[in-house]
Amino acid sequence: MPDQATLNHAAQVLVAISSDQRADTALRFYFEHHRYLQPPAKRAISHTVFVYFRWFSWLDQKASPQKRLEQAVELHDRFTADPKSVKPETLAVRAVPEWLWTEVDLPAEAKASYLRQLQRDPALWIRARPGQAAALAKSLFACEPTPLAPDALRFTGTQDLFKTEQFKTGEFEIQDLASQLVGVAAAPKPGETWWDACAGEGGKTLHLADLMQNKGVVWATDRNERRIDTLKRRAGRAKLFNYRSEFWDGGRQLPTKLKFDGILLDAPCSGVGTWQRNPHARWTTTPDDVRELAATQATLLSNLVGSLKPGGRLIYSVCTLTRSETTAVAAAFTADHPELEPLPLSTLNSQLPTLTLWPHELNANGMFVAAWRKKSA
Repeated sequence: MPDQATLNHAAQVLVAISSDQRADTALRFYFEHHRYLQPPAKRAISHTVFVYFRWFSWLDQKASPQKRLEQAVELHDRFTADPKSVKPETLAVRAVPEWLWTEVDLPAEAKASYLRQLQRDPALWIRARPGQAAALAKSLFACEPTPLAPDALRFTGTQDLFKTEQFKTGEFEIQDLASQLVGVAAAPKPGETWWDACAGEGGKTLHLADLMQNKGVVWATDRNERRIDTLKRRAGRAKLFNYRSEFWDGGRQLPTKLKFDGILLDAPCSGVGTWQRNPHARWTTTPDDVRELAATQATLLSNLVGSLKPGGRLIYSVCTLTRSETTAVAAAFTADHPELEPLPLSTLNSQLPTLTLWPHELNANGMFVAAWRKKSA
């Protein structure tokens, strides 16, 4: 059970969360105003807040914030000791909002595994530089490789990775396994020209650049200038220079007239695949969000598809599991663009052009990936 100081800090974070603010954002602001808190204390407070939202529907909402936090931690500890102590049918109606089952289809056995995964503490994944995973694991110690991605390691230690010498010298990035698999699916080659259309803070841009061995170029665009600034800092630390960053708001006015060997659209989405890591979003995401984001995804695909070279590859990824944002978007786009052909995701060991990566199968975020190739003239 957390000590009283941790409970008090976590309760203050809960009070600070507004209707349009995520728990992780509230935590970041809280820590900025409480700089005296040391990393172990910050981890304990963050863990307590996330546990609260993981078990939100079980809690007595008439109790004080501290009491509700205590209830959540007790439930979490009991579940961690015995995951089968909570029945799948209970999880199905309490761990996620009811509307989810109108968008996600899972067999009963898979549904139970999925829901139990959502209630667990998330794994921490890092990405080593290409070919350096074994050496990095040896130097950091508490790391486990996975056969799913050659450079991915699950970190099981307790040290602050941001303060390690290996991080400061750019030997690894903190990147979820599902996100790393998107780079594996893209499989860019050295010397090619790629476009990471919604680059955010650059995690996938840096992965593409690394896979290209710092040769060729990756255009990285986003509508948020602050994210682009973060990308530049990360690229500098990693000593990756084969990229170019530009602003793009997703509209028809493209950032360049270039034609690309490959385009990655990691589109804005409802984030259902991140509900283990970000449990607060379970209670703020709505079906309207899903519908609006599906329309945005279709528009983004339509606006950028003309930038592919003949033979060029298009990768569409979203960290969500809703039908409207995944298979429905991919099917409609395929039907509307006969100049493209669906491309098997062979680098992910699949002969299909679409693939859903489930949290309970990866021990990571959920992700959907689709691929096409532009037919040669």
